Amino acid sequence: MPMTDRSLAIIAYDGVQEAAVLGLADLLDAANGISRRQNGVVINVDTVRPDALPPASVSFDAMILPPNRSGARGAEDRGLHAWIRERHGAGTLTASVCAGLFWLGHAGLLASRPVTTHWALEGEVRTTFPEADLQPEHLLIDDNDIVTAGGMMAWVDLGLFFVERWQGVDVLTATARHLLIDPGKREQRNYRSFRPNLNHGDEVVLALQLWMEGHVQDDLGVDALSARARLSGRTFLRRFKAATGLNPNAYVQALRIEKARGLLERTRDPVSAVGWAVGYQDISAFGRVFRSITGLSAVEYRRRFSVLDVRA
Repeated sequence: MPMTDRSLAIIAYDGVQEAAVLGLADLLDAANGISRRQNGVVINVDTVRPDALPPASVSFDAMILPPNRSGARGAEDRGLHAWIRERHGAGTLTASVCAGLFWLGHAGLLASRPVTTHWALEGEVRTTFPEADLQPEHLLIDDNDIVTAGGMMAWVDLGLFFVERWQGVDVLTATARHLLIDPGKREQRNYRSFRPNLNHGDEVVLALQLWMEGHVQDDLGVDALSARARLSGRTFLRRFKAATGLNPNAYVQALRIEKARGLLERTRDPVSAVGWAVGYQDISAFGRVFRSITGLSAVEYRRRFSVLDVRA
């Protein structure tokens, strides 16, 4: 093998999303075809399964733990954990997508590391691996020897990451064009939805949450909400945070921006009208909050996610 070529192992653990395993291989195969025509680097891909782990004499430049739809978390895959730990310790770049992060955690690789995963797994990851520096707003985090990607389809972004890293920008661009993939840098917060906890058991807070869903234009300040809940200010703050995991102001901002997302996706209302409809009298403040939560301006968000022809 020429010194410039690279080797990559895709770990097909029990319960893995086979579409991601095959899709990564296909994406890298397409990139290899382009790179070969330029006399460039070839990425040799092997699929590795836990019942046939290669010996230490077989080396890889990188390994990927893909996502799964099976709910697998790999806590019992101790042999695979040890293999991952040993390979990482020997210098193998170690990567994961979505729930594949759990195998890196069980291998002991996440302590104090900035990592990402699917936003819906945030609570589970924080509970299971509290030592990790979880940053779920990002779609991909490159921490040199550990690279993590967010949502289930973020294997595409991770595949393009390896293409750019090992085969260069020209091959990346040509591969993306060939596969009709957007190679632009994205953030997971562009896609993240606000799904408030409604299963906490506090009936007073739940009733308030359900009322807020239909009254985002109303006064949702702490004083107004505590009065509606018939609780003292201090008791209200304590119970609301315990039930929802958020303080009231953060909750209201997230709720209003989620409602605004829907209006931007489904209507042609002016951005100013969308802001007013979700309770913002100061449209510049609406714009700042919208960008801080989604990573996009309201206009950019509509252009990307509208279900209508926004040119009409």
